[in-house]
Amino acid sequence: MLELLKNPLVMAGITIAVVIGAVLGACSYLILLERKLSAWMQDRIGPNRVGPMGLLQPIADGAKFLLKEDVIPDHVNKFLYLFAPCIAVMTTLLAMAVVPFGPVSTEPGTFPFIIAPGIDLGMVFIFAVGSLSVYAVILGGWASNNKYSALGSLRASAQVISYEIPLGMSIVGLALLNHTLSVEKLQMLQAEGGFASWNIWYQPVAALIFFVAALAESNRLPFDLSECEQELIGGFHTEYSAMKFAMFFLAEYTHVITVSLLTSILFFGGWHFPWIAEVSSPWFMKVGVLLLKALLVIVLIQMLRWTIPRFRFDQLMGLTWKVLIPMSLVNIILVMCVLEFEISRIWLLPGSLAVFAAAGLISTQGSLPTRKLVAAPAHHH
Repeated sequence: MLELLKNPLVMAGITIAVVIGAVLGACSYLILLERKLSAWMQDRIGPNRVGPMGLLQPIADGAKFLLKEDVIPDHVNKFLYLFAPCIAVMTTLLAMAVVPFGPVSTEPGTFPFIIAPGIDLGMVFIFAVGSLSVYAVILGGWASNNKYSALGSLRASAQVISYEIPLGMSIVGLALLNHTLSVEKLQMLQAEGGFASWNIWYQPVAALIFFVAALAESNRLPFDLSECEQELIGGFHTEYSAMKFAMFFLAEYTHVITVSLLTSILFFGGWHFPWIAEVSSPWFMKVGVLLLKALLVIVLIQMLRWTIPRFRFDQLMGLTWKVLIPMSLVNIILVMCVLEFEISRIWLLPGSLAVFAAAGLISTQGSLPTRKLVAAPAHHH
C-alpha cells in the first residue's frame, strides 16, 4: 500500500479527488454562509427550517437542482447551450490545479497539497485558464437566442477582457521583487522571510488592484453587470434551469475560492503566521492558517455584495481604464526604480500609499459635476 502511494499518478489522483470533493462541499456551504450573513446584515432570519439552524439547507438545495425538471427551450442552439455550463465549471476547476492549499511537498509518499507541483509559470497558467471562462458566458448568452441573455454575455466579455489587463499587471511587481511566477515559490519566500517579508507590506496597491480585478472577473457584486436582474432579468443564464443553472453558480463560487486562496498566498504570507505556523510547524497548522485566511477573504467578498451598490456600466469600464491600469503602471515603475537604484524595499509602502491617494484625488476631481452658467433672465419693464 505504501509503495502504491509513492506512485506520483496515484497521489495526483487522490489530490484531485480531495480538491473536487472539498470544493463542491465548500461551495454548497458557502452559499448557506452568504445567506446567513446577508440575513444578519439586513436584520432578518436566514435559512433555519431544514435541519438544526438550517445546516441541512445545502443538501435540500442540491436535491432540488437534481430533481427539478430540466427544461431546454425549443429556440436554442442545443449543443452550445449545454456546452456553456460545462466550460464554466471545467475552467474554474482547472485553475485550482496549481493553487496550493497547504505546505507543498514533493517527497514520495507524502501528500503534496497541490495537484500539479513545480509549475514555474503557475500564475500565467491561472490567468490563461481563467480567461477561458468568458467563453462559457458568451456561448450561454448567444446560444440561448434571447436578447437579455445576449446583452448579458456582451457585457461580460467587455468586463472580463478589460479587467484581465490590471489583473495581470498587478503581479508584475511581485514577479520583479521575487524573481518568480510560481505560486509555491511566492508562498515559500514569504514564509522563510518571516512576517516582514509578506508582500502586502511592499505591494499594498498591487494587492488592492488584484483583489478588485479578480472580483470583477468572477462577476460578483458590485461587478455583476452581466446578470443584472433589474435590467436583464437573469442576464446570460436567463434560459437556464435545474443543474445547468447550478453549474454556473458552482463555477462562480469556485472562482471566489480560487481568488481568496490566491489573495492569501500572494500577499498575506499563505500558510505562514508568526509563532503559529512557521516553516518547522506541523502541516495541519499550516493548512488551518491558510484556510482561515481564505475564509476571511471570502467573508469580505460576501459582505461587499450587501454593502456596495452595483456600478453603472460606464463606471465599471472607467474604473479599469482610468484608475486601475494607470495605478498598475505607476506601481510597476516604482518597483523598477527601487530595484534599479538598489533602494530599500520598505520605501515601496509609502510610495504605494501615495499612488493610491493620488489616484483617489484625481478620480474624485474628475467625477465632480460641472456647473453650467445660466444667463439671468432679462427683466422687461
